[in-house]
Amino acid sequence: MAVEHPLPAAVPCDDDGHAIRTGTLWSAIAHIITAVIGSGVLSLAWSTAQLGWIAGPVALLCFAFVTYISAFLLSDCYRSPDPVTGRRNYSYTDAVRVNLGSNNLKKFLLADNLGRKQTWICGLLQYLSFYGTGVAYVVTTSSCMRAIQKSDCYHEKGHKAPCRYGDTIYMLLFGVIQIFMSQIPDFHNMAWLSVVAAIMSFCYSFIGLALGLAKTIEDGNIKGSIRGVPADSVAKKLWLTFQALGDIAFAYPYALILLEIQDTIKSPPPENQTMKKASVAAIIITTFFYLGCGCFGYAAFGDDTPGNLLTGFGFYEPYWLIDFANACIILHLVGGYQLYSQPFFAFSERWFTRKFPESRFMKTSYSCKLPLLPAFQLNLFRLCFRTAYVISTTGIAIVFPYFNQILGLLGAFNLWPLAVYFPVEMYILQKKIGPWTRKWILLQTFNISCLLVSVVALVGSVEGLIEAKSS
Repeated sequence: MAVEHPLPAAVPCDDDGHAIRTGTLWSAIAHIITAVIGSGVLSLAWSTAQLGWIAGPVALLCFAFVTYISAFLLSDCYRSPDPVTGRRNYSYTDAVRVNLGSNNLKKFLLADNLGRKQTWICGLLQYLSFYGTGVAYVVTTSSCMRAIQKSDCYHEKGHKAPCRYGDTIYMLLFGVIQIFMSQIPDFHNMAWLSVVAAIMSFCYSFIGLALGLAKTIEDGNIKGSIRGVPADSVAKKLWLTFQALGDIAFAYPYALILLEIQDTIKSPPPENQTMKKASVAAIIITTFFYLGCGCFGYAAFGDDTPGNLLTGFGFYEPYWLIDFANACIILHLVGGYQLYSQPFFAFSERWFTRKFPESRFMKTSYSCKLPLLPAFQLNLFRLCFRTAYVISTTGIAIVFPYFNQILGLLGAFNLWPLAVYFPVEMYILQKKIGPWTRKWILLQTFNISCLLVSVVALVGSVEGLIEAKSS
């Protein structure tokens, strides 16, 4: 049954007129872990194998440090011009527009239109990254569903049985689930989903870590070498090394949605203080699991380390534990997909609402009640737009089902511009840091170093994607 929904009753409001925020330190940690520990953790053993026993763990720690600096700088950009009492910036793009395009900061820019151009570029990169992450999650989920079926097949028929299954049906199934999940109205209504997803991420990360440790103990030796997996040529080794950096870059930064997460936090204390504490806790937790999965996975498999730790050739038994771990990944990615899609939905729906302010199709909601389910609000535009979005990400995933290459490409694509460049530039302008001061030199050195890493990771991932598509 559906009836047109009347205007909502008055609700308590925050200082900006929006419904009062209720997020806490713990809900922020849950959101961050849901965003960070995703499909990226599954590729870390492979990445460590390409880099070797010294460069691999060092790279994991370096990216953790980069993520911490990025989160620290960006947290202070939620309010402008003052990070405690200033006007709220509800999204990453809003922060860039206010901090880099404001007339009040014009004297610190080469030209006022530079800020507008940077805002446009930032928005394009951010929403392309949201979309690309959705594609990656469709690919990852399908590989996990296929792994469950293969594990059961090997258990019943033996490890030499021809247990081969396709991806398309699993991608379509995940797409159908996401069509329903995408009707969650907004970010503020999905704290429960993030909590469930965060618990699932702990489960499968711990299982991956424990299985790697158990196999290492069973074999009685630590496999691998300082140089990592050998390659047919120096060029091939470079491409794989660069791609490994891209995979690690994808696993860590969450700058894309940091401000959207921060916008759910109540105050006092100031939102930036809570966000920094949440970031420190979440980064420590994720780094522990990342080092464990990456290092124990490489120690267990050495040069045969699979691209996806829990769906590779090595783990057959105990099959029920492999099935459970992959089921946890699937449940986590159901929430992770929404975590990266909701900001895209919010931006698009705001744009269409401004474009067609009088449209009943845009504004009218209906109260629906289905058997065995609580009542919910259904908006026809939201249903149509979000369904089309899910269908498009699923379609692209079917065409490009390449796990490691897609993760490396997205990681390289996101690392420098969104996790480093814009946070650094906004922080410099907000704090009015003068050129060639000590702090300015440190920030710009950090900026340029991450640019170089991002470029080589992008080159390696593109080469890997081309090779995978042509093979």
